[in-house]
Order: sequence, then C-alpha cells, then structure tokens
Amino acid sequence: MGGFIMGYKNDRTGYQKTLLASRAVIKKDSFAIIPHDGLVKNTIPGFENVDVSILGSPRIGAGFVDYIATFQKGGKHTGFGGDGIETVAYVVKGKLKVTDGKEEDVLETGGYAYYPAGVKMMMENAQDEPTEVFLYKKRYQPLEGYEAHKVVGNTKDQKPEEYEGMKDVLLWDFLPKELGFDMNVHILSFEPGASHGYIETHFQEHGAYLISGEGMYNLDNDWYPVEKGDYLFMASYVPQAAYAVGRGEPLAYVYSKDANRDPEI
Repeated sequence: MGGFIMGYKNDRTGYQKTLLASRAVIKKDSFAIIPHDGLVKNTIPGFENVDVSILGSPRIGAGFVDYIATFQKGGKHTGFGGDGIETVAYVVKGKLKVTDGKEEDVLETGGYAYYPAGVKMMMENAQDEPTEVFLYKKRYQPLEGYEAHKVVGNTKDQKPEEYEGMKDVLLWDFLPKELGFDMNVHILSFEPGASHGYIETHFQEHGAYLISGEGMYNLDNDWYPVEKGDYLFMASYVPQAAYAVGRGEPLAYVYSKDANRDPEI
C-alpha cells in the first residue's frame, strides 16, 4: 500500500462504530503529538518481520529520526546506522540481540545500546514473543580531539538522579557526560501530581516516546493530554513542561537531546 499498512499499534481497521477523531497535533518545525491510536506500519529496507512506524523525522522539522518497532518472532534489522550515522536502541519491552559483527549483547526490558557513527547495529528479537523497541538515529557532529564509543547498559542497573532536587521526578542518563557524544538519551519519570519545576525554553530539540502513565504536556504554552504509547517532538526553543496525572503509574518517557556542541553559524 505505497509503503505503509494501516493500524500498527491498535490494529483498528475497517468500518468504525464511532466518529473519527484524533489527539494528534502537528505543528511542523515547532512541535508534534503523535498518538499511538493512528500509527501506521511502514515498509523500510533492512527491517524484516518487524512492525515499524516512523515517528520524528526531518519532514516534521527534526534533526534526527525516531521509530517505534515491534520485532516479531525472528524479526531483525540487517544493519541500522553506519556511514556517519549514530544510533540508539532502547527496549521498551522484551529481549533484543544487538551486534556490530564483533561483539554481541542481549538487551532486556530497560536495556539500551548506543553505536557510534560508522558502526552498523544488527538487531534480532531474542525471544519468541514480540519485542518493542524505540530507535533513534542522527548524523554525528564531530568535534576535533574527541570521539564517541559504544555504550550498552540497562536502566534497572542504575540509581536514578532526583531531577533538580525533586524526589518524585527521577532521571536516568544513558550516555556518559563526555564531549565525544553530541547527544544523550534519558528517561524522565514523574509520579502522579509531579511536574517540571518551570516551563522550559531552550536550544535543544527532543523526540520523546511515552513508556508509562498519563499526563498533561505544555507545548508552546498550550496544554495537551498525553498517555503511554504517544510520541512527542519538540523543536528548539518551544516552551515545554509536563504534569503527571492518573493513578498508580508514573508518567515516564524516553527522550533524546542534542548536547555538547556550539551552535553553527
């Protein structure tokens, strides 16, 4: 069907019993909310037996590309990244084998891998059940005298940082604070009732995939409801902040941020 198949995340197709509606908000070069209800499957070379949807991309104004992918039994990618492109894989749920052709790692739920530019990441589902993975790629911006290196870890093995001194807002960093890295990936988690301390307005852009909970997100000074499975894009300088709502589950999302580089002119 022209490179896509309808109904990726909810498999809701055909005749509907309700009026069509969506929480999607797309403001190109500014921000976007892409709900899980309405995502479509994309046909992308390299993915085999994988349900995958393209989320953030240059077409929306991002300097990176994000995907959400469900690797079915035997599902794999034959070579993600390479040729100047750095990559990150984060396992939302399941078990994923990653390799650069030399070393092999198995990432379980909460696990992640960063491969530097020029190194292709081969991926394969490491269980019979489906494995859900958030994927990121970006063209690396070199800095003379510094370089990035492969990083593999799991958030379950880390002690989170209290975000700006707030005990009910926790932060996990994926990558070391080294100038060789031109970006980082984090998880930010808000207990119900918690929020950012202020409306942020900054140079860095974000792509964020919500992995749990419900909340209200401020984007360009309007508030929008968001929930697990939604994707957010935030361009440079877009005002942004979150409140967690709901019961019994934190609002948490995995997100990318460009870092450690001076703006080019």
